[in-house]
Amino acid sequence: MRTVIAGGHGQIALRLERLLSARGDSVAGLIRNPDQAEDLGKAGAEAIVLDLESATADSVAAALAGADAAVFAAGAGPGSGVDRKQTVDRDAAVLLADAAEQAGVRRFLVVSSMGADAESAYNEPVFAAYLRAKGAADDAIRARTSLDWTILRPGALTDALGTGKVQLSAEGTGRGSVPRDDVAAVLLALLDTPATAGLTLELISGDTGITSAVSRLA
Repeated sequence: MRTVIAGGHGQIALRLERLLSARGDSVAGLIRNPDQAEDLGKAGAEAIVLDLESATADSVAAALAGADAAVFAAGAGPGSGVDRKQTVDRDAAVLLADAAEQAGVRRFLVVSSMGADAESAYNEPVFAAYLRAKGAADDAIRARTSLDWTILRPGALTDALGTGKVQLSAEGTGRGSVPRDDVAAVLLALLDTPATAGLTLELISGDTGITSAVSRLA
């Protein structure tokens, strides 16, 4: 299987790249900064230099050619302003979906955020813009009948070692945190479980093994 990951140098993306390459899959990461290519190589991933804030759907579709799945794991990141929440967290996600449709890549995973809502009234302006951008992107992707999409909304991310135990639900989990290791492992399990297409899932740490948590939803 070949998977292309937007935001290929992100902390979750690098973890997912390692998991995919370790089992012999082909994986590529889309990155803006060519200086990051070495880190992707160490993770076993091909680096494709492509800035999603300025790319066209044609150029992104070319990068997706031959892929079996696409994962949107990009984000404007801490310290970015309201404008980049729109151009990265919303617009780049929609662009990747457009390109996936054009390239014929049906399986499409999104790393979103718990609380994502296009109408969010969160009381901190930049974080509210982030939640609105993520929510708008999720809404746009859910409208795509040509994509087998799954949207994953993790709780607060931590750098703790993964436990392999999670709470994963299409009905809501309540607030909580989850290690990035476990988010990457859940993404891997979702890629392996196409029957989870059409689900928007919340994720926090819990008591259920990842394989079981995903298979229960399939």
